[in-house]
Amino acid sequence: MQYIVIMLVSSTMLISIWQYVTFQYRQKAHRLRISFELFYTLIIIYTLVIIGFGIIYFMLSLYGEVLIETGQIYPVSISTSLFRSIYFSAVTMLTIGYGDIVPIEAARLIAVIQALLGYLLPTTFVLKLVQLNMERELNKYRHSNKR
Repeated sequence: MQYIVIMLVSSTMLISIWQYVTFQYRQKAHRLRISFELFYTLIIIYTLVIIGFGIIYFMLSLYGEVLIETGQIYPVSISTSLFRSIYFSAVTMLTIGYGDIVPIEAARLIAVIQALLGYLLPTTFVLKLVQLNMERELNKYRHSNKR
């Protein structure tokens, strides 16, 4: 059951990121509106990925400890484990970690993948802005040459 949940969460995150990267925005929209639309989409993607990876860490923690806090392994409640998993996910995604919670075993690879996404998503944001500006300029140029 946990593997099914992990696969569903992972596929939802991948589909969302793919749609973010390949989505074409309306050409006639106002310049500022497009930037806000792209920015809000980025925030939603970040939130989805942080929660998704948090759920993956949490599901893995049901099999055994994957996140060690302050260098010690001690039993925690389900709610504490969920909070710790989402906190670790957010810190990994946004800052590459503070070191207060450390992944072990399979969670290390997952954390590396998440950190890589944390670096790639802002890059896609900038590339999308450049692409939109280039398309707008090209449309202006084509429109002015038709007259």
